[in-house]
Amino acid sequence: MAGRKAVEVYLDLLSQPCRAVQIFLRCTEIPHKVNLVALRKGENQSSDFTKLNPMQKVPVMVDNGFVLTESDAILKYLATKYNAPDHWYPRQPEKRAKVDEYTAWHHTNTRAHAAKVFILEVLLPRMTGQPTEQTRVQNALVDLNGTLDKLEDMFLKRQPFLCGDDISLADLLAICEIMQPLGGGRDILQDRPKLLRWKSRVQSALKDSFDEAHTVLYRLRDKSKAKL
Repeated sequence: MAGRKAVEVYLDLLSQPCRAVQIFLRCTEIPHKVNLVALRKGENQSSDFTKLNPMQKVPVMVDNGFVLTESDAILKYLATKYNAPDHWYPRQPEKRAKVDEYTAWHHTNTRAHAAKVFILEVLLPRMTGQPTEQTRVQNALVDLNGTLDKLEDMFLKRQPFLCGDDISLADLLAICEIMQPLGGGRDILQDRPKLLRWKSRVQSALKDSFDEAHTVLYRLRDKSKAKL
């Protein structure tokens, strides 16, 4: 990689997909530079950032002038371009297709449903000053529990990780979403031993990069608990 610039990424670590990108870069030791973009301060709406990503969303990656948005695309690009260990995004077509199967499902299931609980319990009350709408939260939890059932019964089955015997991009994207409701003090896995064992395996595989990326979320969790 001589002569190449380090990959630049623009992240807000309260964002689940941003955490996934940072964890992947740390785990694979791809040379990179992190530029923090504080969504809560509207930094994603600046003219410079809007030129980079007109959608004004994070994460964004810049690799030697090549700009890419969307975490799924970024992770698969990095895994392929920088020859990451094969378990992340396997080259063998059937194994790769199983990762693609999960990531296609992820956006309207794990991501949508875990994020909604966090939005209802944390973001909306902070933005509006209004109390949490418990009925909406309970409805969101019903949807989320349906998704967690599918993770257990369809994806994990009797295997240690979502797509097989080793950690992949599927597990990385999933765990970052499943952690998000913790920002409101809610552990959605506390009554799910199968998923808790999976989480432990994922956390062990990711080592220190897991807790590093979740520091902001842990602080939010602690503030939430302090209010109780």
